[in-house]
Amino acid sequence: MDITRTRPSLYGEIAHGLGFWTDRSAVHEAAAQGRALQLQQLIEGGAAVNIVAMDSITPLHEACIQGQTQCVRLLLKAGAQVDARNIDGSTPLCDACAAGSLECVKLLLEYGATVNPPLFTFSPLHEACMGGNSDCVQLMIDRGAFVEAYDCHYGTPLHVACARQHYDCVKVLLSGGANVNAAMQLHETALHHAAKSKSINLIDLLVEFGGNVYARDNLNKKPIHYTISLNGA
Repeated sequence: MDITRTRPSLYGEIAHGLGFWTDRSAVHEAAAQGRALQLQQLIEGGAAVNIVAMDSITPLHEACIQGQTQCVRLLLKAGAQVDARNIDGSTPLCDACAAGSLECVKLLLEYGATVNPPLFTFSPLHEACMGGNSDCVQLMIDRGAFVEAYDCHYGTPLHVACARQHYDCVKVLLSGGANVNAAMQLHETALHHAAKSKSINLIDLLVEFGGNVYARDNLNKKPIHYTISLNGA
């Protein structure tokens, strides 16, 4: 399964043509664009910080998506719901991890964000691995993120990090106890992903941590079969 592309977003797909993005409030706009002074004035004027758009995006989601640390701080101080969910079920922590905004992640955790929220899609740790910020990955693990959190389409955070070729994230995950031989539904391991991407550094790292070079996927292929085909042999 190809997971090197950006993860599809449900609300991103259905919003086009339905106007889901047209009901953003002034608070949403200020938060997304990092206009902290305007946001502060809106809050002081009584604007609702937990107002939701039709896709269930809150101003806090918007600020986290854009990595607007100052706006995140203002919203949290004003009572923004730290674990609010959008139409995908994702929380602001998911968005901050995806954006690779370490400071936003720290703020959310300071205000009690749930590290392992019950989701039907990517966990915050998956998002951090997709985004490639190893500092975010390390922080999430330090705070108790499940390194074996499983997404039915994309596997564990380690699968995601390998598919995206984020070497530092892979190293952090493995050092944090991630199962190097965890398999996806198609029996692909992280080593299969590394082989497909022809990343020698990743292959060496995974083998160093005990990656099984004999593991076979649903096509009965071992990782080496993909390195051979990619090299045109």
